[in-house]
Amino acid sequence: MFVVGLTGGIGSGKSAVSERFAARGIDIVDADIASRVVVEPGQPALAKIAEHFGKDVIKPDGSMDRALMRERVFSNPPEREWLERLLHPPITAYLESKVREARSPYVILVSPLMFRAGHAQLTHRMLVIDVPEDVQIARAAARDQNSVEQIRRIAEAQALDRALRLEKADDVIVNDRGLEHLDAEVARLQTLYLGLAEAHAE
Repeated sequence: MFVVGLTGGIGSGKSAVSERFAARGIDIVDADIASRVVVEPGQPALAKIAEHFGKDVIKPDGSMDRALMRERVFSNPPEREWLERLLHPPITAYLESKVREARSPYVILVSPLMFRAGHAQLTHRMLVIDVPEDVQIARAAARDQNSVEQIRRIAEAQALDRALRLEKADDVIVNDRGLEHLDAEVARLQTLYLGLAEAHAE
């Protein structure tokens, strides 16, 4: 299976792009979904998180309080690193299983931590969605209903990732224009990826 990695910083438009590939019949494997699955109630990782961070990070319904955890880890790099070490292996295993299940001509693997989490090793080609930082922060703050300051901290934490993403990119969509531009870019890349997937299968 030919795998295209799709990555970008917070608020870059990864979901808007992946939705457009999905509308063209391409299977999407999403690390954000994986990150939710591996901390569902009853999962070993959730018990370890509660033990490490305290019971207040667990909601009354037994699920993880993602907003509280985001606040804890993005203001404390060692804690973020601890959480990533815990979650990256089960997330990667989930992604691998979903890639194997894919039935479209190629598959899009979406991951915001593509290189830091080692997900790039599952891909054959890399698509980066890039956006100017001011647009990124405004979009993410409006979408997630978080403070601009918190979004700015997340963006700053991803700053080195941005440089690495652009260095490693095979393809880049600069998502600072309207949806028509996005549609045209995805249509162009769909043609390219179908050709590459066909060649890969031979």
